Amino acid sequence: MNWLLRLLKHRRFDEADAKRVLGDGALARIEARVAASEQHHSGEIRVCIEAGLPLSYLKRGASARERAVAMFGKLRVWDTEHNNGVLIYLLLAEHAIEIVADRGIDRHADAAHWQRIMQTMSAAFQSGQFEAGLNQAVDAVDALLAQHFALAPGEANPNELPNAPVLR
Repeated sequence: MNWLLRLLKHRRFDEADAKRVLGDGALARIEARVAASEQHHSGEIRVCIEAGLPLSYLKRGASARERAVAMFGKLRVWDTEHNNGVLIYLLLAEHAIEIVADRGIDRHADAAHWQRIMQTMSAAFQSGQFEAGLNQAVDAVDALLAQHFALAPGEANPNELPNAPVLR
């Protein structure tokens, strides 16, 4: 895509657009869903919704995947005791969805598994159901984490990362 057209596309969206597509109260409901999911496994789930890429990423032609990996690091999703953090990333300007998983959980799921989660999200997003798509992704990641990193009876998840979605 032409650099100027891509720049215009990314500058057309802002944080208000992200809030609008999700609807009132969605961020709080997603946060509560992440918190509830983390009650029965030791994993950490982060959701990041970005309106557009920063100018520095646009100038060098960076992909949504590159940005998702950078946000994985910036949000410290990699920094969990069991290396089982997962980032669900949505880039509105390009309608791009990415999932970045730390090595502890990634060894339990192949690329096709993550792709199926992203396809389910994409189908929901195409019908305008952004909150539902994000909820489905959280639930799918939750199921995988519960299968491989279930807490023992009486054990608590120390909640190593914030549960609130990041909106940029």
